[in-house]
Amino acid sequence: MASSSENVSIGMYLFKRLHELGGDFNLAALDLLPDAGLYWVGNCNELNAAYAADGYARIKEISALITTFGVGELSALAGVAGSYSEHVPVVHIVGIPNTVAQRNGLLLHHTLGNGDFTVFQNMSRNISVTSTILNDPHRAASEIDRVLSACWVWARPVYIGLPTDIVFKEVPASCLNTPLNLKIPDNEPDTESEVVDEIACLMYNSKNTIILADACAIRHRVLDELHELVEKTQLPTFVSPMGKGAVNEEIEAYGGVYVGDVSRDEVRQRVDHAELILYVGGLQSDFNSGGFTYRISRKNTVEFHSDHTKVRYSEFPGIQMKPLLRKLLDKLDYSKVRSHSSPEISNTIPHKVRESLSQEISHAWLWPRVGQWLREGDVIITETGTSNFGIWETRFPKNVTAISQVLWGSIGYSVGALQGAALACKEKYPERRVILFVGDGSLQLTVQEISTMIRHGLKPIIFVINNKGYTIERMIHGMEAIYNDIQPWNHTDLLKVFGADASNSKSYQCKSKTALENLFEDENFSSAPYIQLVEIFMPWQDAPRALIKIGRVTANLNEGSESE
Repeated sequence: MASSSENVSIGMYLFKRLHELGGDFNLAALDLLPDAGLYWVGNCNELNAAYAADGYARIKEISALITTFGVGELSALAGVAGSYSEHVPVVHIVGIPNTVAQRNGLLLHHTLGNGDFTVFQNMSRNISVTSTILNDPHRAASEIDRVLSACWVWARPVYIGLPTDIVFKEVPASCLNTPLNLKIPDNEPDTESEVVDEIACLMYNSKNTIILADACAIRHRVLDELHELVEKTQLPTFVSPMGKGAVNEEIEAYGGVYVGDVSRDEVRQRVDHAELILYVGGLQSDFNSGGFTYRISRKNTVEFHSDHTKVRYSEFPGIQMKPLLRKLLDKLDYSKVRSHSSPEISNTIPHKVRESLSQEISHAWLWPRVGQWLREGDVIITETGTSNFGIWETRFPKNVTAISQVLWGSIGYSVGALQGAALACKEKYPERRVILFVGDGSLQLTVQEISTMIRHGLKPIIFVINNKGYTIERMIHGMEAIYNDIQPWNHTDLLKVFGADASNSKSYQCKSKTALENLFEDENFSSAPYIQLVEIFMPWQDAPRALIKIGRVTANLNEGSESE
């Protein structure tokens, strides 16, 4: 149904608003899409689509996912829950039965047979910052604007139910002339001024201040303010695992990854003994904090969050970090801020490993070597497994984006996220390489998305770590247990199985350090001209240093005992 020049269909209004936000990903194959500047992607299943929407949003700051009612939306919820957990803005649109069927409680397919058409929305309420069902066409435009604005401002998923008979109902097209309100609310001026003065005083009096950047600094868009703070103060700057990529790791102020007792000794010593810690966007989950082994005391910490601020023992609800950091940057007298050198962090392979005659590809060798191979602007996706912990041992070049799921930790997430991130880069940053490190076990959960990548002409480099099963689980419990084993696959046949053209794709096997070295030095491979898959064979009992240590801590936590 075409819209008149004065009106626009509700479906078109929704899609136009999404296009305004830049979230042109993974929408339904509706006739309206091309006219809204959107296109159909089409994932292999809803869970993969949710992972892909998450990965896309981490590159382009928002994304949209559409599923059918009941069976489709529930299949996606594990992925949407991960986005909620990790502060990723995803718009979940659900095509629901028409308003007449809802009013009459008809026993339709995809329902529970009880006439309740709100049950699935209710399931999503706890993993959505807000939700709406567009049953009233008169309120549809304002509801769409309200929900999309909340998704952007609070960087978390939202839920929109779109009844089939509402899609083509019309609203005034003039509503689109007013842009969405995406402004973060101002902080209360007097309280904000007081907080700025107190933080500045603490910084002037401290002889040993450090900056610690975490996940929400990325998710809530304060990287410009964070970078300015680092550059103007030159304070030693550390990142958490979830904050990896938040700062330029080439600068002298960069001091490495802080993970509590799981950190490298020189990093742990510097952070644990700091007189003042400026902690930006903190998320102290178990894996992100070394099994809750952070030695950060409230008495010497300022915490900047998206909806509150803590200054030592005082908490200031509603004082948001983005405007607060801006005011602090403008207020500070930088001549009064004392700085010290940071620990030296490099991609140097440990001497003992470097001099070893063994050709086995160990984690101690691999991750520093990967760090040497990475390039400015790369997008690195690591699976919830050995690679998630191994990447901590690399020092990134400038402008590298790291995507992982340290808090939610859904095995298989990375393959779907790769598809979304690669699509976002194709649209916005075609010069950037998109690289995945995934274990052979994790790959088996979501491998179908490789076919979607091929269909859309994406060019990721996929490193499959063949270590005979779920090594991350082995490190926590059951080293030789059969439930951590998997059926071996012929990984180098996967691109062919999913229909890749042999002239526009390539697969490799690396069973030795020399083979992998030769591949890293191959410019055609490294230039990522088409989709490539590299199978790396690694010892099944080997793991990154951090995973071995956090595995022991996690095992103790699971048993209810204290960590060592």
